[in-house]
Amino acid sequence: MTAEARGDWQGWRAAAEDALYGPDGFYRRPEGPAGHFRTSVHASALFAGAVARLLCRVDEALGRPAELGFVDMAAGRGELAAGVLAALPSEVASRARGYAVEIADRPEALDHRIEWLAEPPKGITGLLFANEWLDNVPLEIAETDPEGVPRRVLVRRDGRERLGEPVSGAEADWLARWWPLPAEEGVRAEIGLPRDEAWASAVAGVERGLAVAVDYAHTVDARPPFGTLTGFREGRGTAPVPDGSCDITAHVALDACALPGGRVLTQRDALRALGITGARPPLALASTQPAAYVRALASAGEAAELTAPGGLGDFGWLLQPVGLADAPFEALLVEALLVDVPDHEEQ
Repeated sequence: MTAEARGDWQGWRAAAEDALYGPDGFYRRPEGPAGHFRTSVHASALFAGAVARLLCRVDEALGRPAELGFVDMAAGRGELAAGVLAALPSEVASRARGYAVEIADRPEALDHRIEWLAEPPKGITGLLFANEWLDNVPLEIAETDPEGVPRRVLVRRDGRERLGEPVSGAEADWLARWWPLPAEEGVRAEIGLPRDEAWASAVAGVERGLAVAVDYAHTVDARPPFGTLTGFREGRGTAPVPDGSCDITAHVALDACALPGGRVLTQRDALRALGITGARPPLALASTQPAAYVRALASAGEAAELTAPGGLGDFGWLLQPVGLADAPFEALLVEALLVDVPDHEEQ
């Protein structure tokens, strides 16, 4: 009998692992993530179009390889992978190969060009894209006790908590480097070491190209004093109860995840560099082409949501170039997409 079945106390990492990815876990439910929360992928097809343009730019940087890989980490039901392939110019699409990495079963109607995997592939030349994956990589929670000692927070299946043993070893080293806790009772930290390791492992599967992680994020100079652990169910925030009934998530220390050469910028800046501005169409278009004006206005509203301050626009994008030191467009990637490179034209 497992600790969960007995109702025993365990660390948040083990509890969330069971609740999210176990046999009856939240991410194995048939409705998928879209049934409970709204990501950039679900907000607008503009997002997949922007990622497709990024893939085209990576293709340029790689010299247009014979096979161009696109890896969609934590793919949900494959919405992003399908949208990216559909948005590619024909010449690029003819060389592209999609991979969706997800523990749930493959959707029946998914594009046949997309390979469905439980683990990220190895030896990829192209783009690995992880949209809201790392925030669901389970981790331990630390809390400072009355003596100022950081201790692991233990939890039961019903969400009740208590303090466990002092944080030690590699986890203590991570806290000291990336999230130092003051000697003040009740302050918390989320020990991001498993996410650093998960990201490094995913990046290792890219032979040449770019890896991108997109997520709620914070930096070492502005960590939230009581952490960010929360739950989501049916579109609403809820208590993070590790019983499989809700999503369990926490913001990501992307600065800690970054490998040498990595850079973090906001989604707002990244999407603007990829052509999404949210600018309203000229009013004159309303009288000359009213249908086109309505479509352009709707698109501008979707773009505004994707780039909004205080919302999706504040997400962090961690850009990690891999094996591109000799690529002619390396500056495009190292300078965080701030150099414009013409997109491929439709063949």
